[in-house]
This record gives sequence, structure tokens and C-alpha cells, in this order.
Amino acid sequence: MASLRDIQRKIGAVKKTQQITKAMNMVAASKLRGTQMRMENFRPYAAKFGEVLGSLAARVEQERFALLRPRAEVKKVELFLITADRGLCGSFNMNLIMNCERYIRQLRAEGKAYSLVCIGKKGRDFFRRRKYPIREAHIDIMGKFGFDLAARLGADATSLFLSGEADEVYMIYSHFLSAARQTPTRKLLLPIAPAAVSEARAGGVEHIFEPSVDVLMEALLPKNINIQVFDSLLQTSVSEHAARMAAMDNATRSCKDMITDLTLTFNKARQATITKELMDIVGGAEALKG
Repeated sequence: MASLRDIQRKIGAVKKTQQITKAMNMVAASKLRGTQMRMENFRPYAAKFGEVLGSLAARVEQERFALLRPRAEVKKVELFLITADRGLCGSFNMNLIMNCERYIRQLRAEGKAYSLVCIGKKGRDFFRRRKYPIREAHIDIMGKFGFDLAARLGADATSLFLSGEADEVYMIYSHFLSAARQTPTRKLLLPIAPAAVSEARAGGVEHIFEPSVDVLMEALLPKNINIQVFDSLLQTSVSEHAARMAAMDNATRSCKDMITDLTLTFNKARQATITKELMDIVGGAEALKG
């Protein structure tokens, strides 16, 4: 059995760890509120943009636009993977990475080429160590990104698709459902699915356009890509903070349980020491009597 001093030292170390996990939980909760508000503030703009785009799409032949036309044969796939830059958020990063890796195995089995664009250090580090083809990496940005990042990534994806370097472009991100649930999601970014531009048609809203519908569609379709990318970034950022808050809450509870167990062990060891000392005293007294 460990000595009393060793057990006391362990209890002190666990208490210090508990203080750290509590502080990290509070920081994650604060960041979660801020990023979640940012995501919710963006949704009305995205919804109105989708409504206008859907109204436009209802008036044109969608096959006329390059960003809406699927390729006859898919040979090369581009994957945009969004992960966190930091860890200590449970299985959040690994779930996203495993989702991406499973799809890569599927592409290999089908004989399709692929390459990666990693947004976030954790995804970049994982695939770089395993020698996967990483075309670009954007790290140390998940805590301070703006719409300009989404515009750059959207322009990159659009350029790859229009030039024929990629036949399909997918976004792999964390879909935020609630503070307790975040789901790794793979979404087709390009070609734009017809449902993505026609889902707002049922609203029955008529818009008057200037200039022509074709000109507006050519301008709005790339912006729709940017909006989808930015929404994916926001949802992944919110999911990261929610996952870290849950992980630190679990760690704090585990520290509390460890302190309880160690305190019980300390009390048992101290009682055993006291009993041993009493037995030595009694044995010595009996020896003196004899």
C-alpha cells in the first residue's frame, strides 16, 4: 500500500487538475455562447439568400449553369475537412477524421483519385503523418475566422470544379444539433444539388429581378458556395466548444470521484498505521510486564 504522504500528494495533484478542468469548462461555455449567437445571427441571411436563389432557379433551365451540372463520370474528388486546431474536446476531432478516412477508403475501392484541403491543425496533423495527399492546409484560424476565409475556400472549390481538376467537391464538418449532440457530416458542395437551389420554391414569393435572371444566377451561385462553407465553419466551431465543455465537465466529475476514492484509501491507510502503532505499544507493554 502507498504511504500516507504519497496518497496526500496524489490528492493534491488531482485537486489541481480539477481546478484546471473547471476553468476550461467555463471558458468553453463562454465561447460556446458567443459562437452560437454568431451562427444564429447568420441564419436569417442564409435563409433569405436561399429563398431568392430558389425563386431564380424556378425560372431557368438549371443544366445551363456549370456549377449545377454533374459530371458524366467522377474521376477526382476534392475533400474539404474541417476540424479543430486544439484538442481536449473528447472524440470530436477523431469522429470527423474517421468520417473522412472511411470515405477515402470508399474512393480508393472505387478507383477514384482524391486530395484533401484541411482546415484545422488536428486534421492536418493526422493525415500528414500518414502521408495522405494534402493539397492545402489552413491552421490556427478556427478561433478567429471571418467570411473572408469562406470566400477564399469557396473560390478555391469553384475554381477546381470549373477547371476540371475535381469532378466533385465535398465538405466534411460537424453538424451542430445541440450542446449535447454534434454529428460528423459529409455534404456535396459541388456540383450544387438541384434541391439546394429549389428548396425555397414552395414559399410562393415572387421577386422582380434586375438585370436578367441568367446574369444573377451566374453571380449568386458562387456566393451560395461561400455561404455553405461559412455555415459549415460556424457549425464546426460551435460544435468544438460544445464538445470541449462536455469533455471538461466529465473530467471534473472524474476528478471528484478520484478524490473521493483517494480520500477513502488515505483514511484506510491512516487507520492501518494507527492500529499497527497501537499493537506495537500493547506488545511492548506486555513484554515489559513479562
